[in-house]
Amino acid sequence: MSVTILGIESSCDDTAAAVIEDGSLLSNVVAGQHIHKQYGGVVPELASRAHQQNIIPVVDVALSHAGKKPNELNAIAFTRGPGLIGALLVGSSFAKGLSLALNVPIIDVNHLHAHILSLFLHRKKEHKPVPEFPFLCLLISGGHTQLVIVKDYLEMEIIGRTIDDAAGEAFDKCAKIMDLPYPGGPLIDAFAREGNPHAFTFGKPVIKGLDFSFSGLKTSFLYFLRDQLLLDVNFLENNLKDLCASLQHSIIEILLSKLLRATDETGIKEIALAGGVSANSGLREALLKLGQKQGWKVFFPEVQYATDNAAMIALTGYHKFLHGETACYAVTPVARFEQL
Repeated sequence: MSVTILGIESSCDDTAAAVIEDGSLLSNVVAGQHIHKQYGGVVPELASRAHQQNIIPVVDVALSHAGKKPNELNAIAFTRGPGLIGALLVGSSFAKGLSLALNVPIIDVNHLHAHILSLFLHRKKEHKPVPEFPFLCLLISGGHTQLVIVKDYLEMEIIGRTIDDAAGEAFDKCAKIMDLPYPGGPLIDAFAREGNPHAFTFGKPVIKGLDFSFSGLKTSFLYFLRDQLLLDVNFLENNLKDLCASLQHSIIEILLSKLLRATDETGIKEIALAGGVSANSGLREALLKLGQKQGWKVFFPEVQYATDNAAMIALTGYHKFLHGETACYAVTPVARFEQL
């Protein structure tokens, strides 16, 4: 008997639904929210209202594309957190209501756990290389930067994390300092391709162990740009591409130096990236080069699955369903998760 899971994602500003059958992806639908661009960042109340408008049509389209009817679902997986509470409430409430109507269980999913499992997403009859357990994953998103030993689909250990800002925040906040529109991370990546990564240097943190810090880099970038603009009001306009390339180079160096240390300490040579920032082309190229030099096997999620999506939620729900890990209706969303 096949197992069909509907996944719902609503942790931030993307309303998404996807259908997984026996581990294979049948559909994946994402509705973005462009209204936040004019505010330079996600406005939680506006995000929640948009989720309310989008969730029914998005789920309907996901089921239609999958060729499935609601009564063919075995369970409904939803993002419990981390994320914006109001946005998470929309997804979790819809999942509970639909599960009651269909008399099928609900499965709560950790959004970060799902990002890691995005490495295993595939469609029917699609074969692609995937990491073998255990592997080491550098998980990088807008609000999180972690080093994770992935021992199995449902067993993971965090061995390093940011003590302040995440890498994604460093990208977005420095983009805002340069007056780039939201979201700024992809724009920095685009400009960096045409700039000199060694044009400027910024302060880097010295943090013991495998933990990360990016607040000092952000502050160094802010003061550097302030001082240069005092000397030349056109400095930003004339050096934008070099600034982006140098900033991105600094962030990548911080990330890969910790990853290199983690591989030395653990002996693991299967390496993966996951999370929204894993879509950064400069980071992918740098990791591939380092992997070739170190003899690692390197894996990335497809770019369409690197950012927020429901396919990864449905896949995580599928593996939890196989292990009998369903949730009760008393489960509530959480803004933060301490463990994967």
